[in-house]
Amino acid sequence: MGETVTGLSVRGVVIPDDELRWRFSRSGGPGGQSVNTTDSRVELSYDVGGGSLPRHLRERAVERLGSRLVDGVLTIAASEYRSQHRNREAARARLAEVLADATAPPPPRRRPTKPSRSSRERRLAGKKRRGETKAMRRRPDY
Repeated sequence: MGETVTGLSVRGVVIPDDELRWRFSRSGGPGGQSVNTTDSRVELSYDVGGGSLPRHLRERAVERLGSRLVDGVLTIAASEYRSQHRNREAARARLAEVLADATAPPPPRRRPTKPSRSSRERRLAGKKRRGETKAMRRRPDY
């Protein structure tokens, strides 16, 4: 039987779990009795520069995430839930979203266009009509 590779999928590329680094710490905020005993805050780190992304996606991600990377490593923190498990899921989802946005192909270039003659005429006629309406509101000149 074939082995199933578990990992994070980004744009059809699976990032193996062994390339993801997890850190856990105590989370601030609400938590009840167990707030000081559980390490529910999660930090998920991924080495964008040295990971298993294909070269063209890696270059695009490094360029777009430049300000968020520390030595080529992207770190996502999650502490919005009280359980470590839910924070792990949230961090994974956020990492996938950030990497998907960073590796997205650039949008198509805008083709410059100019307004048609009839649309220019319609626009000017509308402005003229609006000006006449406003002129009717003015006090008449005697």
